[in-house]
Amino acid sequence: MVYAGPMAQVHGGRLVSKALARHGVTHLFTLCGGHIQAIYDGCLDDGIRVVDVRHEQTAGHAADGYARVTGRPGVCAVTAGPGVTDVVTAVANAQRAGVPMVVLGGAGPRALADMGSLQDMNHVELMRPISKWSVSVPSTDRIQEYVDSAFRIAQANVPGPVFLEMPLDLLMNYAGDDAPATAPAAPPRPGGDPAAVARAAALLRDAERPMFIVGSQLRWSPRRDALRRFADAVKAPFYLNGMARGALPHAHPGLMSRSRRFALSQTDLCVVLGTPFDFRLEYGRAISPAAKVVQIDLDGSELGKNRRVDVGIDGDSGVVLEQLLAEVPDKTAAAWLSAVREAEDRSRAKMLAEIASDGDPPNPLRVCAEIGKRLGKDDIVIGDGGDFVATAANVLKLEWPQLWMDPGPLGTLGVGPGYAMAAKLARPEANVVLVYGDGSFGFHALEFEAMVRQGIPVVSVIGNDAAWTQIRRGQVELYGEGRAPATSLDFTRYDRVVEALGGFGACVERVEELGPALDEAFRCGRPACVNVKIAKSDFRKGAISV
Repeated sequence: MVYAGPMAQVHGGRLVSKALARHGVTHLFTLCGGHIQAIYDGCLDDGIRVVDVRHEQTAGHAADGYARVTGRPGVCAVTAGPGVTDVVTAVANAQRAGVPMVVLGGAGPRALADMGSLQDMNHVELMRPISKWSVSVPSTDRIQEYVDSAFRIAQANVPGPVFLEMPLDLLMNYAGDDAPATAPAAPPRPGGDPAAVARAAALLRDAERPMFIVGSQLRWSPRRDALRRFADAVKAPFYLNGMARGALPHAHPGLMSRSRRFALSQTDLCVVLGTPFDFRLEYGRAISPAAKVVQIDLDGSELGKNRRVDVGIDGDSGVVLEQLLAEVPDKTAAAWLSAVREAEDRSRAKMLAEIASDGDPPNPLRVCAEIGKRLGKDDIVIGDGGDFVATAANVLKLEWPQLWMDPGPLGTLGVGPGYAMAAKLARPEANVVLVYGDGSFGFHALEFEAMVRQGIPVVSVIGNDAAWTQIRRGQVELYGEGRAPATSLDFTRYDRVVEALGGFGACVERVEELGPALDEAFRCGRPACVNVKIAKSDFRKGAISV
């Protein structure tokens, strides 16, 4: 045996960075804190860019957004106490959306636990209900092992967030830097039970009016391209939501978006992939009671929840689609597809007049259509708001590698700046467009300072109707115009806020100003804000992510 000599001794922060680098991490999102400064020092040695923000919630959203763009867990580091509590909303949002991320949380020295050290609190119990795994790393020499476990758990089955508490003394102490016994590995993505797949295939062969709803779990499938092959072979209506948006070309004959309610009421077979029967499907009641239902999900505990299913398949959306395609290589429901297309075209025709409108102030559909004209084949759109974002979701024609990113079912406003920063850093060649409501802009507007200072140019477009309109509309209908507190805003010059922080700002009140302002925002090379005073619109049917 050849003696290799003593292993190098490095501090715990360097062990964190070495472990992150082994998993391909290139960016760490953070707000500075004394408890976690050793991690920054390690990142400098291992070539990981430290990206700082102005609120820990943004750091968490950035880790979430980085995962959505790259397909790998994003990572943020937050300091002890209020640093951890500030990131809670972002962690909860990622859990509900099924997004893998790793949160590194600082803590006071372990030797001073429960003695009242600065920012001392029970982080692990706080994070446990909203994460897949919440644990305090026990010793410096086990840091790399725990980081490996965090990445494995974050990506396994339904993806989600993981929290690792790292006490200050653990990060400052030294240990050997040899690789741990664990190692990075691709997450398992199981296929469905063959017998269940065969039953689903039999239902599909016999169906006269099949339809497919494909949700966000498709994003994490190693076989996500199977959807295109399947939709080419099985000629039926497909509805893509959440992170599945863009998986089919906008011109694909089976792709629908405005006729889902009609299809759900008439279908005799509804195949639901990678999305639960929650409020977005009226807890399963939106599907015709007479229809057969096939549900495919990475989480077996979701199968049959809220709604009886005829076949439940615990498996990966893309892999199961390939299995179904092998069983049903061709199927055409021509009359049914034609009927759904007719309903789709009727609904979409109602939008066309507003999209073409030259009235002032600009119609929100016209604004979104103008954004769409300027999107390239790799660009990313982020929705952070209510009515205006729902409008954009219906108007914009996206196709992978373009991406659509919104909070998902937790409905968290304020995700925009973090998602946008991460998206631009992960895909620097892409234009990143942040579609804002005027309400949501107020959550984390100061993040434009962080973007300017760190050279992260994104284009934001605010649909400004001076109200929390999605809430105010129902409030007025229930109680009357004179009893609608807390939902009115002013038409504020948010563009000047971004200008004051060093970015580009433009205010638009007339249609003729819209195109030039957008063009300048796209080419200026700085974080930009186009603040558009929009008309009140009757276009109320929002697109909700699944």
